[in-house]
Amino acid sequence: MAVTLEDCREIAEACIQSGVILTVCHVLRYDPVISKIKTLIDSGVVGDVIHIQHFSLVGFYHFAHSFVRGNWRNEAESSFALLAKSCHDLDLIHHWAGGRRCIKVSSFGSLSHFRKENKPPGAANRCLDCSVERNCPYSAKKIYLDRVKEGWVRWPVSVICSNSVPDIESVTEALKTGPYGRCVYECDNDVCSNQVVNMEFEGGLTASFSMVAFTEEIGQRKTSICGSRGELSYNGKEINVFDFLTQTSTKHTAHKNIPGAFYLGPHGVADYHLVDAFISAVASEDPLLIKSGPKETLASHRLVFEAERARLENRIVFCETDHD
Repeated sequence: MAVTLEDCREIAEACIQSGVILTVCHVLRYDPVISKIKTLIDSGVVGDVIHIQHFSLVGFYHFAHSFVRGNWRNEAESSFALLAKSCHDLDLIHHWAGGRRCIKVSSFGSLSHFRKENKPPGAANRCLDCSVERNCPYSAKKIYLDRVKEGWVRWPVSVICSNSVPDIESVTEALKTGPYGRCVYECDNDVCSNQVVNMEFEGGLTASFSMVAFTEEIGQRKTSICGSRGELSYNGKEINVFDFLTQTSTKHTAHKNIPGAFYLGPHGVADYHLVDAFISAVASEDPLLIKSGPKETLASHRLVFEAERARLENRIVFCETDHD
């Protein structure tokens, strides 16, 4: 939405006052399976929601690409990691809380491993010149050049050759001269590689969120929602609900409902449904087709900013309301 809370407020207020349809790309809300989670919560299958545990697995080479070498590596040039990567996740938690306001929040996190003091002995400043590159899982040669040699030209290879067709020659040149060929221990990155956020909502609902770079899975989410009558778990692909009364488990999924030729990128089918909702809302002048309006979007963004303030100030932050 914006990189400061004040700018977020101004955007939301301007849209509300002028009646403009605002769509913020909280893409996860439009994923059919994740959307099913909210439907199940509202249907009462887990009873009263007591606790939410949500985990974002960024992925080891994804983090190196985007948050060490890439566009979101440096807070002064972009934003802090919780906003750049995880505003979607805190928005989901806020959404699943069902209108209950977050009362207080704490957070802990730091930049781990990708620091100059962890540079291996003998390592060069660029991967193509490095004698120890073969032993480094974050090698730019492995992440980009080896992929294009196998015919892969989509993300992340396409990013480093934005002005040309990715091939062995263009990727090699990009790694020789561009930011994506740098040693991960010699970059100007300063954003968190791992962070936890703990929240308490009205009515005693607690929630915990974890974001970590160092995972095998790339860009996946895993969730457990514990209620008074059951537990819902999501493994990134399907939903399972365990009923305490019957002690049985039921699996749930959702139809993709997209054209067969639509590109299934890392956000799955959610990108299609987001754009479809926006176009439909504008065409019909119906803002209710948007899954997060300006007030709710502002509230979840405020939660992100307050969580980061809690981390930086090393304290519990008592959350503001819309009237504070």
